[in-house]
Amino acid sequence: MRAEIAKLLAETHQVDDKMRAEIAKLLAETRQIGVNTFLAPALAAAAVMGATAALVKLFF
Repeated sequence: MRAEIAKLLAETHQVDDKMRAEIAKLLAETRQIGVNTFLAPALAAAAVMGATAALVKLFF
């Protein structure tokens, strides 16, 4: 009986570790998606504004 309980506990710990690793992976992917969806458009907008300011300063 104790051996079965120990075996079940070991299996539970393995499943728990796998689940924690998967959650960490998903959180990292979510963070990367968040950066890509916010930072890329913000940098593009900043580049356009900078280029526009440079052209205005150059010609006016």
